[in-house]
Amino acid sequence: MPDNNQNPPAAPPERAFSSIRMNERAAKPRRVGLTEIRGPYYAPVGPTYLREVLESMGAYVDSLKYAGGSFALMPRDFVRRLNDTCHEFDVLVSTGGWLEYVLTQGREAVDRYIGECRDLGFDIIEISSGFITIPTDDWLRLVEKVAKAGLKPKPEVGIQFGAGGATTAEELEAEGTIDPQRAITQAKQFLDAGAYIIMIESEGITESVKTWRTDVAAKFVSTLGLEKIMFEAADPQVFAWYVKNYGPEVNLFVDHSQIVQLECLRSGIWGTKSLWGRVQTYKG
Repeated sequence: MPDNNQNPPAAPPERAFSSIRMNERAAKPRRVGLTEIRGPYYAPVGPTYLREVLESMGAYVDSLKYAGGSFALMPRDFVRRLNDTCHEFDVLVSTGGWLEYVLTQGREAVDRYIGECRDLGFDIIEISSGFITIPTDDWLRLVEKVAKAGLKPKPEVGIQFGAGGATTAEELEAEGTIDPQRAITQAKQFLDAGAYIIMIESEGITESVKTWRTDVAAKFVSTLGLEKIMFEAADPQVFAWYVKNYGPEVNLFVDHSQIVQLECLRSGIWGTKSLWGRVQTYKG
């Protein structure tokens, strides 16, 4: 796990066309405007490819997230090499929400999982329950256990049961949604227990729904604040909407293939008709 106190991040190299003004981005480690990118899942991602992605855009990437337990299919040394590559560019590494699968195998499996995450150089363990139901108190104990292991707990909350795995809108509609206030109350408890940040599940809000629940996103922002939450937004229309409505310093999770497009929006240098020239920052 990188130690930013002992080894402060190196200044990013001078960008091309540096005489052209664009929205300023805070240096890493940032507190707002965080971008997490999806790593191996929809496509394999190896150290060479990842290095090229981060050599070009690493200054704008704060963390990389595996998905679907993809790391469990890979050789240990390969996972370690991917994680080490991220750390070279001051990018934290997240497990994604696989812990909910491990939970079905009992307490000892959870302990082994957390220990191996630490040994392989993960920084963040996401704690989700999209496909399972667990008591909030148990969830809180997991947050505390991850923090005690020296890792950053990142609970994922949402309003849709059965979220994840590209479930269809029809299937999710049949499952129904939960009261957004319950999810917000849980998020507050997780933050009080030491959560690093809260991931907001997109399904039920902007994914696999017939109509976006933008009111739910607004409730999370108004209650918890932008700094404490990160929205799943792995769709260009979705992350453009978040930037348009909450500004360039909203925390977002996107696919690694979308990092350039997202950063063009954050920096204000490009955009759709509704965003062109309208994304601005003022650093007084």
